[in-house]
This record gives sequence, structure tokens and C-alpha cells, in this order.
Amino acid sequence: MAKKKTTSIESYLLENGEKCYRFKIYVGIDPLTGKEIRTTRSGFRTIKQAELALARIRVEIEKGTFRKQRAETYQEIYDLWVVSYENTVEASTFVKTTGIFKNHILPAMGAYRIEKIHVDICQKHVYEWANKLKNYRMVKSYAAKVLDFAIRRNFIQTNPFAYVDMPAASKNKATIDEDGFKNFYSREQLIEFLSCMEKENNYKAYTFFRLLSYSGMRKGEALALTWNDINFSTNEIRINKAISRGRENQLYVKSTKTGVARTITIDAKTMTVLKDWKKTQKQVYLMIGFNTLQPKQLVFSNEHNGFLQPTKTRKWIVHVQNKYLLKKISTHGLRHTHCTLLFEAGASLKDVQDRLGHSDVHTTMNIYAHVSQKAKVEAINKFDSFMGI
Repeated sequence: MAKKKTTSIESYLLENGEKCYRFKIYVGIDPLTGKEIRTTRSGFRTIKQAELALARIRVEIEKGTFRKQRAETYQEIYDLWVVSYENTVEASTFVKTTGIFKNHILPAMGAYRIEKIHVDICQKHVYEWANKLKNYRMVKSYAAKVLDFAIRRNFIQTNPFAYVDMPAASKNKATIDEDGFKNFYSREQLIEFLSCMEKENNYKAYTFFRLLSYSGMRKGEALALTWNDINFSTNEIRINKAISRGRENQLYVKSTKTGVARTITIDAKTMTVLKDWKKTQKQVYLMIGFNTLQPKQLVFSNEHNGFLQPTKTRKWIVHVQNKYLLKKISTHGLRHTHCTLLFEAGASLKDVQDRLGHSDVHTTMNIYAHVSQKAKVEAINKFDSFMGI
């Protein structure tokens, strides 16, 4: 005799202390796996609502019209989507994306029933994100990806995010960007910064910041450099990898941001600084038991001769800026500094794009738009001189 499947309604408490009801019901055998199938319904405010829902499902089972909902909430759809998404991106991108969902999207939308999400709900959250986040467009784009996935899995028919109105950029934010802090140094400020850095008893840090300032490479690219990437005969550096942070906060080597390697020429003074650091590194690390003459030896490594934590460079730069009362910029700001000064020196848009490894010329143009006031004045002076009237 077949065992009778019983179903009971139980109560539970939400985080806010509110009492709700739920039940789990047996709906048959999966023909593919032979395993029992059960479905859960929850969120009922009264026991009467739960009893009515249970009765409807029993009728559908009897008629053979019941279709188990594999996922009911945005969170459950996300849990399905994120598994496939992980296989399509770099580990560092996956970590960044899941962080956006954890911090901004799931707290707002995770509990929503997928079929009840409509354009007004989406619009509400887009406005909320726009009011507090600079990258609100990216957040909206990721939130929409989950609903696109739901469409492909036949949970819903349309994506309400496709119909929201995107807020314009805040005028106040634009004013701050235009008139306030600019994340790069002028020529004079860079010279002062490097001079102060050289005074410190940290030649590794001085070499690191000198290289960023005179190469324009990304921080992750510099931290992944090995000595066999540097050709001292031709004064060239091959940039073909970068370090990034993956799951469980682990550092790993990946391709460059664009996936394309590039070779750049470096000035003679910076190459001399690199040579001096290589000699110093050999002496210092030999005393702690490391042979740094191996071909794949990192140019910049930690005290265990492994990857240097990217956060370390912030401590270096902030220390010097505070000690010598220098303008505050980030480590990445030295890349913008190099780009800006290249334009001031007369480099073409194409030359700068190739040197910095921008896959899209618009990225280079956006940095060009922040070129220093000195360059803007010189440009109009050159025009005035050319016209001669």
C-alpha cells in the first residue's frame, strides 16, 4: 500500500516579527529522475489564505494541470542565473558582480515574487540607485540581466526594466566633477610627488610609482610584471597580464583588461631606476632566503616573494601625500596623469590609446576631456598665434 503523503501548514516569523504561514506539498514523481517532487508556498498572512492556496494546488494536481514553479522570487531566479553567469566571466568580474547584487540589488528586490515585478517597482529602485550610486546604470543593467534570464526560462514574458526611464546625471555631481577634485597631477605636481617619494626609505615604492607615472600602465599590470617582461636592451616592457582578486579574496594572474598584450617604450631614466631596484631586490631578498634571479621573478613582490597586495600601494601613496602635504590622488590617478601629460606633450589620440591599452577610443577621449587647465590655455594660445590677427 502506497504511503499517504500528508501536508501540514506551519507558521513562522519574519525578521520584523510578523507571523506568516507556509506549507510543502507532494506533487508527484519526476519522470526524468524518478525522485519525489515537492513544492513550497510561503508568505501567507493568514492561515485561511494558506488553506485556500493549498486547496487550489490539490485540485490542479487532481486535474493534472499543476505546473511546479521552479523559482518564485527574484532571489531564486538570481540563484539559477548566477551559476551560469560564473562560467562566462573572469573570476574578478564575477566577484565584483556578485558584490553589486549583494549590496544593492538583492536587498531591494530579492523577496519579490518574479511574476509580480512590474515597471513601477523597477522604476522606483532605479531612482533609489541613482540617488546614492555613481554607477547606477550598471546596477540597473545587472538587475535586468536576471529578468532576461527569467524570460529565457519561461518564468515571465517581458522584462519591466526595459521600460524604465533612466534619470539624468545629477547636476550637482557634474559641478563637483568639473570644478572640484581631479584625480591626476600636473607636470609640476608629479615632479614634486616623485621627488618626495624618492626621499623615503622605500625604493620599491619609488620604483613602482615612477613606473606607473612614466608608463601609464594599470596597477594590476605593474604588480603582475616579471623581470623577463622587461627588455633593458631596447628599453621596452611587454604588458601581457595583470593580477586581480578572485573568489575567497585570492589574487591570481589573468590577461590584461582588454585581453590584448602590448609593448611600450620606456624612458632611459625610468629604466635606470628599474635596474637599480633589481639590484636592490636581489640583495634584500637574498637575506631573507629568496633567489630573485629566476626568469619569472615578480618585479614587485611582498615579503614572502608572492603577489603584493594591491591595497599596499594606497598606504604608500597616502603616507607620502600626508607627510609632505601633497595633493591627494589615488594610485590609479597616476595612469590618468600619464595620459594627461602625453596629451600636453603633443601625443596623438591614437598613440595614447595604444600606449594605455584602451580597447575603445572613447575611453581615451574621456580622459582627454579632463586635460589640465594649462593644456587648455596653451591650445588657445597656439590657435591665436596661428591666426595672427
